[in-house]
Amino acid sequence: MADTTDTTSLTGDHAADIDRHVRIYITVFVALMALTIITVAISRVHLPVPIAVTVALVVALIKGSLVACYFMHLISEKKVIYGVLALTVAFFIALLALPVLTVQDGYGIHEPPSEVHGAPATSPHQ
Repeated sequence: MADTTDTTSLTGDHAADIDRHVRIYITVFVALMALTIITVAISRVHLPVPIAVTVALVVALIKGSLVACYFMHLISEKKVIYGVLALTVAFFIALLALPVLTVQDGYGIHEPPSEVHGAPATSPHQ
């Protein structure tokens, strides 16, 4: 008789745990939909470009964090996963910074041609 009571209790706890997880997923889904609506609304407002890009990146960061934490289950992972994620972010930032570094080295500077078809370059102000 005690075995039946324990089994019923475990089944009830499991069902309550599933209900809690489903509520969390629905809450995250509603938050993602709200953030999507906010993104569309911000795109309709004529903000200066730097402010619009900043707001869009902040909203995208929040949405990405929600997806990574809850749908990819990273919120309950061990510290090793966070270390790998931090390393990935560091390499991503380094790759994004690479074009900036090449422009600073002068590789992105284009000099005007000195000769066109064998004729010396002339300036209209000479």
